[in-house]
Amino acid sequence: MSADTDDASQVGFAYRFGWGPAGLEAVAPHCDVVVIVDVLRFTTAVSAAAEAGAVVYPYRWRDDSAATFAAQRGAVLAGRRELGEPSLSPTDLLRLEPATRIVLPSPNGSTLSFVAAAAGVPFVLAGSFRNATATARRAAALSHDGAIGVIAAGERWDHTGEPLRPAVEDLLGAGAVLAALDPSRAASAPRCSPEAAAARAAFVDARPDLEATLLACASGRELARRGWDDDVRAAAQLDATRVAAQLIDDAFVAV
Repeated sequence: MSADTDDASQVGFAYRFGWGPAGLEAVAPHCDVVVIVDVLRFTTAVSAAAEAGAVVYPYRWRDDSAATFAAQRGAVLAGRRELGEPSLSPTDLLRLEPATRIVLPSPNGSTLSFVAAAAGVPFVLAGSFRNATATARRAAALSHDGAIGVIAAGERWDHTGEPLRPAVEDLLGAGAVLAALDPSRAASAPRCSPEAAAARAAFVDARPDLEATLLACASGRELARRGWDDDVRAAAQLDATRVAAQLIDDAFVAV
């Protein structure tokens, strides 16, 4: 059964949740603020770079124009960690020099951020465990009581195309932001849509041991197998920073 556009947009709720490009397309036009969540690793990488005082430009994945885009902005184009290049590694990005400019393409979170900005979403934030509460506070301040959409990026099965694989780390990361937005479930008028409430509940259940959960999930195991369990551990640090990352013009900056 396919959902009607109005139904899928979760109209009537302050806080909404969606998956990937289709979720962004359904939810974003009705929201003042959209939070993109790609825990392993794009939005965690953005949070880490913002903590270091760097500027991050999202860009489409495997786009031949990325190098030109970076050069026009005096930025470094991210590459592969295994080659010692700046990359999606939040562990490495925490050590960036302040005011560094970096173009950070990725197949999911970066592409969604780029698409959200191009679609005219008023405010786009990069959410993760590291900045969940800071992101929620910034979203609430920007929304002026309008709707806030939280979009879990998900993963591609082969990192090149369809179908989208729902990723537990993004579900929980979105839930962390939603829990900070809606700390009490006892309110007489619930603000979370059922979809958002489910993500929030999943996070609350996993919160006592986020690191173990991330290391055990499919994406975490893949990174650990490549020797990058340090990135998974960095991603699991809840509220490690009070800095949020907001897309202003075409770059994420600390706010």
